[in-house]
Amino acid sequence: MRNIIMDGDPGHDDVIAFLVALGNSDRLKIKGFTTVAGNAAVENVTKNILKIIDYLGVDIPVAQGYGSPLCREFYSAAKFHGETGLDGCLNYPESERQADSRHAIIFLRDLIMEDPEKTTIVTMGPLTNIAVLLKTFPEVKEKIEEIVMMAGSYASGNMLAKSEFNMFADPDAAKIVFDSKVHLVLATMEACYSGGILLSEQETLKDGGKVSRLAYDILKFYSRYAINNGWDRTAVYDLTPVIYLLAPELFEYKDMRVDIETDGVYTRGMTVCDDRGPTYIEPCKDPKRVLLNVDREGLTKIFFKTFRKMDEVYQ
Repeated sequence: MRNIIMDGDPGHDDVIAFLVALGNSDRLKIKGFTTVAGNAAVENVTKNILKIIDYLGVDIPVAQGYGSPLCREFYSAAKFHGETGLDGCLNYPESERQADSRHAIIFLRDLIMEDPEKTTIVTMGPLTNIAVLLKTFPEVKEKIEEIVMMAGSYASGNMLAKSEFNMFADPDAAKIVFDSKVHLVLATMEACYSGGILLSEQETLKDGGKVSRLAYDILKFYSRYAINNGWDRTAVYDLTPVIYLLAPELFEYKDMRVDIETDGVYTRGMTVCDDRGPTYIEPCKDPKRVLLNVDREGLTKIFFKTFRKMDEVYQ
């Protein structure tokens, strides 16, 4: 059993990741969820995860975090997720649940330090909360097993030519986290793309139970971008780090030096992956694990098995 805290900006793919983690509670124990501005305003994404938790009737605490990057203007992904961050699921009732009264970084510190076991943090949005946590309470580093994140890319980008959204949104926070010496695993854009869910496969969720129908509604809206581009599949980005925790053997990866570009006009937030080796650079003392590819068949097997199982539990 691995103890995890999820930090994200829900977000269609964040919710899918949460559902798959929850559906594998025999392997992953979700201690809490912290929210950060990214896909939409932090107030909206907090409401989103509370709504999903209420819909399922589970008891997982949520704490709201930062509503803007450390030192930049907030840039949302409403173009992809809608103004709420979870457009397409508005027919689900608003939750009467309230977020924890503690700010996310206090909440994170308390959950991490009070647990006798180490905690894994799964990040699915900008790294603002995690950066402030590590700078304010450096003692938590010894209690963090690793941070597994949907973050960055090996060679591509979706905000800029070489920059992924979560890194672009708050590169200064990303640099703090990457310089922290905590072990990091990056589910890159390349890994996410290689595990895309086919549009035809998504249709099988439509006639499922309560949780499968929720996933279908989420993916139907989320897949519009793929459909508009003529693609036959969509990358469910934030699902990828959860799949890694469940089945790391499905992934191809390289351990290498990774730095964050904070100042580049054309490369803001770029994860600069340096795998040139000792012929060119000194051996890296703090390598990051960079996920490059995933066995799509293995990923989809876990994905659909999880929703079938959840439909039996949540009725």
